[in-house]
Amino acid sequence: MARAGAARVIAVHRSSSHSFSKFAEDAITLVPGLGVQGDAHAGTTVQHRSRVARDPSQPNLRQVHLLHAELFDELIARDFAVWPGEMGENITTRGVDLLALPAGTRLHIGGIAVVEVTGLRNPCSQIDRFQRGLMAATLDRDAAGNLVRKAGVMAVVLAGGNVQAGDAIRIELREGRQRPLEPV
Repeated sequence: MARAGAARVIAVHRSSSHSFSKFAEDAITLVPGLGVQGDAHAGTTVQHRSRVARDPSQPNLRQVHLLHAELFDELIARDFAVWPGEMGENITTRGVDLLALPAGTRLHIGGIAVVEVTGLRNPCSQIDRFQRGLMAATLDRDAAGNLVRKAGVMAVVLAGGNVQAGDAIRIELREGRQRPLEPV
């Protein structure tokens, strides 16, 4: 899932508006049970507009969006001009296979921050409005024909703290039966 010592944060982002892309920051502050301080998606209940319209009382399982920089490498090789923050993530990582993590995995980021992975980000039509064809490029099929969503993972904040580029990421798997990630 990660080479020893290789998993790290390469960029952090937030936006106080419900825009698709987020702005690069020197650091972001994670707040337990809420998400990224000052981000439009922070809250104990759902903040994504489509989910609020369906049921505003749902718990917010999408407090923090993490996306692997390796996806940007892949997209750039396919002639998409897309950079960290532009796909709406709060934390861009390198050196950890986010999509292979089981649900409930805890990521210790930097000195004290801890997030728990809740599920996959389900790519939506906003991706194609950002760049035509990008949504299809963030979807794939595995050897068995199952849909693979590559647009990152969502998490909730368990322990707060500041997160910045260069911070190490330590992976803590849950004991017992591992559940694969599903869209949240």
